[in-house]
Amino acid sequence: MNTALVAEAVRPVAGPEAIDGVEIARVDAWWRACNYLTVGQIYLQANALLREPLTAEHIKPRLLGHWGTSPGLSFIYAHASRLIRQTGQQMIYLAGPGHGGPALVASAWLEGTYSETYPKVGQDAEGMRGLFRQFSTPGGIPSHVSVTTPGSIHEGGELGYVLVHAFGAVMDNPDLIALAVVGDGEAETGPLAASWHSNKFLDPAQDGAVLPILHLNGAKISGPTVLGRKPPAEVRSLLEGHGYQVLEVTGDDLPGMHVRFAAALAEAWQEIRRIQVSARTGEQHSESRPRWPMILRTPKGWTGPDVVDGVQVEGTFRAHQVPLANVRDNPDHLNQLCDWLLSYRPEELFDEAGRPRPLVVANNPTGPA
Repeated sequence: MNTALVAEAVRPVAGPEAIDGVEIARVDAWWRACNYLTVGQIYLQANALLREPLTAEHIKPRLLGHWGTSPGLSFIYAHASRLIRQTGQQMIYLAGPGHGGPALVASAWLEGTYSETYPKVGQDAEGMRGLFRQFSTPGGIPSHVSVTTPGSIHEGGELGYVLVHAFGAVMDNPDLIALAVVGDGEAETGPLAASWHSNKFLDPAQDGAVLPILHLNGAKISGPTVLGRKPPAEVRSLLEGHGYQVLEVTGDDLPGMHVRFAAALAEAWQEIRRIQVSARTGEQHSESRPRWPMILRTPKGWTGPDVVDGVQVEGTFRAHQVPLANVRDNPDHLNQLCDWLLSYRPEELFDEAGRPRPLVVANNPTGPA
């Protein structure tokens, strides 16, 4: 047995502290900031901080992007950052729904890694404007998590491969956890359906761990998904049959979702550490492989427009891409977009210079990348 692995394995496994009001405020502020930046990338070419009345001239002439999955992706990212802060865990985040690219670009900008990689896109008002203008524009960046996103090893545009990449990343990499977000549209693909079985190939004594998060929001580009049609007990049985321990987090209430998801993530992390300690110290245990996914059920388009032109949007396939499609020509849509952006309370998130406020950056992990 590698003595370094044993030494690493026997670190305390108490896990992060239960989330309190201070931590909820940090995580929620970071998440709101990320959502604001995500919406801004899809819609705005000017007036990034809404310091003047929003007009049609501030809106991009061509709207492209995927909103529906983005708030769930950034919610998971915010809580993963907190786990890293509190435990020092080495972790890589892989977004199966890579079409939620603006959420991951926004995450990198909030962390500062985007500006480190692209100094012209600074963490200020002008940098935010540049961040918005470049998204999904000619000569800019794609709408997916492409090679232009700092740290990207998984594009996610062609669905089905997030678990393959996640398991490959942790082979012979014992200190790493690959947090792999699986979209329920992606879960319908053949490669992903087969990839659930990759847990049979991990050696907890020598390899790292994969923490799959099945991000069930029930809808894809034009209708409900297969897993979205299944009752929860049937989905649970399916994953348990693949050899996983299932932790479910359901809802859209706040701060309740922060509390429940933080607890589930801590439980999953502690179980991973317990399995690794047991395997790396030679203790006997009944399990032969890790069992640690969770299911996060959130509405598609969470925190976005609920109803547009009398039609339900949030929680349906209509939130998949651009919920408000006629913002330049329809004053009602323009007002709805303004209300949507202001609902994140940007004045609490960004200072007069456009920099993320201390409450937001307090959720960022520190130390070497």
